[in-house]
Amino acid sequence: MDYNSNRKKLPLPEYGRNIQNMVDHVMTIEDRTERNIAAQTIIDIMGNLHPYLRDINDFKHKLWDHLAIMADFKLDIDYPYDPPKPETFQEPPKKVPYSSNKIKFRYYGKTLELMVNEAIQYESGEEKEILITLLANHMKKSYLTWNKDAVDDEKIYKDLEIVSDGKIQRDDLDLTETRDILFRSAPRKKQNTGSNRGPKKHRKND
Repeated sequence: MDYNSNRKKLPLPEYGRNIQNMVDHVMTIEDRTERNIAAQTIIDIMGNLHPYLRDINDFKHKLWDHLAIMADFKLDIDYPYDPPKPETFQEPPKKVPYSSNKIKFRYYGKTLELMVNEAIQYESGEEKEILITLLANHMKKSYLTWNKDAVDDEKIYKDLEIVSDGKIQRDDLDLTETRDILFRSAPRKKQNTGSNRGPKKHRKND
């Protein structure tokens, strides 16, 4: 039997082996004009197979690039676009630079630090007090996610002071009780309502 594992590896499997066979056949056509016509026919078929590509910029350009790849860059035709070069695909991927931003406390995250810095800019008043309280409660919840045992409010106050670079020093915020946070985050067990079973009937003694 003819298994796919014994066949030539497809450069672009998403087009299937039939399209690849067409490309291989076009490369055997000697007449250049006929070869150009056959190549355009394959492009039309490729576009019909993947209509979602029509929403991508340079839709036709991508199809012609794919044709060149499937032909191993050896198809001599009049490309409407400059075909890609093999060297382009031999370059190693560029390194992705790591963020140089240091996080004071990983379990609070960088977003919280940014929010605390925003809170510092608020003018003193009720709105600022509410925001700082919300942030402190979020810190407490985040800490308990990392450490399920417990956390003293003093720890949250101290961390808030560190995160704010000493600009927020509080010890009188209305923080949620630890047990309430743990209770809300704990998964609830499904209750067996016994809806499929009626009440047991006891036989009366004769």
